[in-house]
Amino acid sequence: MLDVCLLGTGGMMPLPYRWLTSLMVRYNGSSLLIDCGEGTQIAIKEKGWSFKPIDVICFTHYHGDHISGLPGMLLTMGNADRTEPLTLIGPKGLERVVNALRVIAPELPFQIKFIEITEPEQVLEMNGYRLKAFRVNHNVICYGYTLEIDRAGKFDVERAEAAAIPKKYWGILQRGETVTEEGRELTPDMVLGPPRKGIKLTYCTDTRPTDSIRENAKGSDLFICEGMYGEKDKAKKAREYKHMTFYEAAQLAKDASVKEMWLTHYSPSLNYPEEYMEDVRAIFPNAVAAKDRRTVELVFED
Repeated sequence: MLDVCLLGTGGMMPLPYRWLTSLMVRYNGSSLLIDCGEGTQIAIKEKGWSFKPIDVICFTHYHGDHISGLPGMLLTMGNADRTEPLTLIGPKGLERVVNALRVIAPELPFQIKFIEITEPEQVLEMNGYRLKAFRVNHNVICYGYTLEIDRAGKFDVERAEAAAIPKKYWGILQRGETVTEEGRELTPDMVLGPPRKGIKLTYCTDTRPTDSIRENAKGSDLFICEGMYGEKDKAKKAREYKHMTFYEAAQLAKDASVKEMWLTHYSPSLNYPEEYMEDVRAIFPNAVAAKDRRTVELVFED
């Protein structure tokens, strides 16, 4: 089970009714944050979730509306006597940018680990999930992210018994581990069926539509995508500043055959995103004009 909360849905500047775009997910006792703009701490407090389990913060890019909330977040973590390391992930230059911001948060009681993304695509395994960063197309280096949780095949009792595998090893094999007993190697494939469908979440913002988004979002249970503009007369502006319209995001969702799409990262001038959704749903029916703190539990299918 993956808890997903879109803490804020605004782009460029926070508004009284809309915090800046930030995503928080919880899985197996740990939490991951993607982007940390101004006001992210307040959004987490409003949601009623905790800072304490956050052990990974990813950044799509280094524009202020995506990272300016980090120094305050670090100070809050430090004031709560955090001692566990914190991993930060982002495009090349991450350590330089964060250390510059830390001029106002210089002393912390925990270690910061930096993972800089240097390739067009980069995969990381951590905390029981697989995180993949993929390059998108903004006016600075920018990445989208997919988070995937694999699910092993069902345990086959008949096969285990037929292979004379002692029951004390069943749980170990079910967890995907190999056992050696009296010179005999017991492997998970001896007792597990084919892999079952896992959980997949894709997040991207501040970009034009790209093939990298289509390919990496393919089959996602949830696709959270920038929709900077709903007004059709702003298509030129979207191209100029390398952002997306609602309709371009909807076409990506359709092309990638995702289950559901949430729009986010609205322009401050866009007061009522829902006004444009009829045309959006004509392209991709399962589209949502997300509001702050929209939350879902993604679960494995039976």
